[in-house]
Amino acid sequence: MKNLKKIVAIGPESTGKSSLCRQLAKHYNTSWCPEYAREYLLENGKQYSYDSLLTIAQGQVELEEEYIQKKNNPLLFIDTDMYVMKVWCEFVFGKCHRYILDQIVTRHYDLYLLCNTDLPWIKDELREYPDIKTREKLFLIYKDILINQSVPWVEISGSDEERLQQAIDAVNRLS
Repeated sequence: MKNLKKIVAIGPESTGKSSLCRQLAKHYNTSWCPEYAREYLLENGKQYSYDSLLTIAQGQVELEEEYIQKKNNPLLFIDTDMYVMKVWCEFVFGKCHRYILDQIVTRHYDLYLLCNTDLPWIKDELREYPDIKTREKLFLIYKDILINQSVPWVEISGSDEERLQQAIDAVNRLS
């Protein structure tokens, strides 16, 4: 879709990205593209390797493309992109796949929603970093990435209602 606006939620784990995408899709009567990593890890086990992250990145791009192709609504909300994959690779393994870096250059988005760590961490079988110091460190890595790229972004924080309203306001400014 030529005029499709793609809005991506990024940030550390347990910062409400999926919930926010789900709420925004409902508010705008559209769909959202979930995070492929969750499906992959639930199916293949929590243990992953550097090479697994390449498979997950490729799966995320394929899933996103499926949603882009089938959507007739002018908005698509996306839970996670290649910046998340880059941070994940570098934080855990100290290096990043060329594929992920190439996708960052070639994939284009209209808005980033950077989800802050001010929500309580919720235990989940796939989550790795319950400590706030690690989550805040990851948040600052994401923030630095967004400051140094050209796509508009907004920090999302506060209660669920405040987060949703901040995101709606940011999306409405796109039009």
